[in-house]
Amino acid sequence: MAKVSPGEFVNQVKTEASKIVWPTGRETVMTAVMVGIMTTLLGLFFFGIDTFFGAVVQWLLSFAAGQA
Repeated sequence: MAKVSPGEFVNQVKTEASKIVWPTGRETVMTAVMVGIMTTLLGLFFFGIDTFFGAVVQWLLSFAAGQA
């Protein structure tokens, strides 16, 4: 790896930083809203799956306890 002086490093960082394309405020808000919606949907989905499997396990346990 080539060694560069601190001044050259700073110049390279400035050059690379100028290539960054930042999202607009509207894009940022839309992305945040979409993340919130998807997080809520996934939370509800996993809550439903967990509730379903919890009920199945409870039924199996009560079934097994009644058979003993």
